Amino acid sequence: MSTKVTGAGNIKENSYILIDGIACKVASAETSKSGKHGHAKARIVAIGIMDNKKREIVLPAHDNVEVPIIEKKSASVLSVTGDSANVMDDETFETFDLKIPEELAGQVVANCKVIYWTILGEKYMKQIKGGTE
Repeated sequence: MSTKVTGAGNIKENSYILIDGIACKVASAETSKSGKHGHAKARIVAIGIMDNKKREIVLPAHDNVEVPIIEKKSASVLSVTGDSANVMDDETFETFDLKIPEELAGQVVANCKVIYWTILGEKYMKQIKGGTE
């Protein structure tokens, strides 16, 4: 697992967090003040990166949470078949298939460059880098 640990009170908006083992982008993060007999609480609302589901957790601000390490890489599209594209990494020249997200459907064509993220060992296409060459 490629993750790191940080305090729940240190999580900021637009950062990333693991909730129930799923990588999410933080939509809002609030930290309440400690009460007379309690600890400060962190309330984190996040959206799943791949499934777009809203998740919410409330935990003591001093608790540790896992943050995924996201590797952003570029690749060249070799061919497109249905809703998946066969791509080659620009650095390692490794070839593999990536599922084309709905928002990029029709835009991904052979010989274009795409940016993909590797999160927890899974690869996801995120955007088109440039046109055909």
